[in-house]
Amino acid sequence: MRASTCKGCGAAIVWIRTPGGKSMPCDATPRYYIEKPRSGSKKIVTPNGEVISCEYTEDPHKATGTGFAPHWGSCRAAGSFKSREERNG
Repeated sequence: MRASTCKGCGAAIVWIRTPGGKSMPCDATPRYYIEKPRSGSKKIVTPNGEVISCEYTEDPHKATGTGFAPHWGSCRAAGSFKSREERNG
């Protein structure tokens, strides 16, 4: 996990490597989550890079674990970044 700053909005982020080898930007503050494999409306990235469907919670006693929310969900400049396909287009 590598700490950085978002070039679009200036927020603190961490980069987490997924099992597939890609680095995903995530909000730097960890969140508690409740895993919901088929019905979760949110995503969380675990410290080992697994992306899980979930719901966020503030209650650590109800939480499945802690992870990091993908930064694209909170970045006010997310629409200004181009995907790899658009860059290589």
